[in-house]
Amino acid sequence: MRAAILVVALCSASVAPAQPATKVAEEAAMTPVEDVNLKKKDIPPVLLSAQDDPYSSEGTRNCAQLTTALASLDAVLGPDFDSGIEGKHGPAPTSVAKSVVGSFIPFRGVIREVSGAAGAQRRYDAAVDAGIARRGYLRGIARAKGCKRPPAETAAAN
Repeated sequence: MRAAILVVALCSASVAPAQPATKVAEEAAMTPVEDVNLKKKDIPPVLLSAQDDPYSSEGTRNCAQLTTALASLDAVLGPDFDSGIEGKHGPAPTSVAKSVVGSFIPFRGVIREVSGAAGAQRRYDAAVDAGIARRGYLRGIARAKGCKRPPAETAAAN
């Protein structure tokens, strides 16, 4: 347990101002609760919609609709690859801390499968994948329609 606290403290020391050390420690401490499926990530409605039909033509009539749809996906998924926003370099301190805490849980993989946490994570990941596909599809339509301000530039300007 001391080793886990030390790793969380070391990860917290290198945390950027946007992610305070207490946030890293809190998220790392929640790892066992997530592993037994007591704390679940809710899938945002925009991703559920994308999962139903990522290539739907709904909301693609004009550039304003496309920009709105893309902004809602960007709010959940984060910036797109070509947004001009600086990407992450290396693993996030929270991820490292959660991995260390998780390594102290015996039979973690089995516990996650039995509790349903692994299945819930797979469903969440599938929804994110559908959201990424939807965003790419909408960006392609926006480009084909000749929208004057590409949505990636809109996200980068904010």
